[in-house]
Amino acid sequence: MKVLVAGANGTTGRLILQELKKAGHEAKAMIRKKEQANDLESLGAEIVLADLEGDVSEAVKGCDAVIFAAGSGSKTGPDKTEAVDRDGAINIMEEAEKQKVRRFIMLSSMGAGTPEKGPEELQHYLEMKGEADDRLESSRLHYTIVRPGALTDEQGTGKINIGQNLGSGSIARADVAKVIVASLDLENANHKIFEILEGDQQVADALKSL
Repeated sequence: MKVLVAGANGTTGRLILQELKKAGHEAKAMIRKKEQANDLESLGAEIVLADLEGDVSEAVKGCDAVIFAAGSGSKTGPDKTEAVDRDGAINIMEEAEKQKVRRFIMLSSMGAGTPEKGPEELQHYLEMKGEADDRLESSRLHYTIVRPGALTDEQGTGKINIGQNLGSGSIARADVAKVIVASLDLENANHKIFEILEGDQQVADALKSL
């Protein structure tokens, strides 16, 4: 499967590229700056220059699936959160619909369904993620929306807890990347929204239990 990764230069994006290579998929890394290319090429990805806030048609062209792992980052203001986490996601979704891409995996966030219950400083971010998720849910795409808890840079265990309303907790980015890539080929992950935290169930088994 040829898979476009939006947000490929991020920490989780790079781990997703590694997982795609391991799984035998063909990765296409979408980046905004040419100088980011060498690093990602070394992870086996084809590079495409595009901006989520602009024309993404060339990036989506020829792809069987899109993984949205982009984020505005904690150092940007509300405008950028709207532009990237909501509008950028919707922009690439609509292009994927137009080009009849089959699969779309969204890296969302725990709390995106109920932003008003989140910490005050995160509510706007969660609201934008939730609005993007809602648009994906109403799209013609075969979607999977993955909502992890707090992301850590610890080594992944390959074991998770999966479900709805899991409460609070954390999960290694490496395990999030595993879940996202494993969801690509799994029929019962289609049209599903679920939360993940670190746990004691193997990723494959957890996904099959959805």
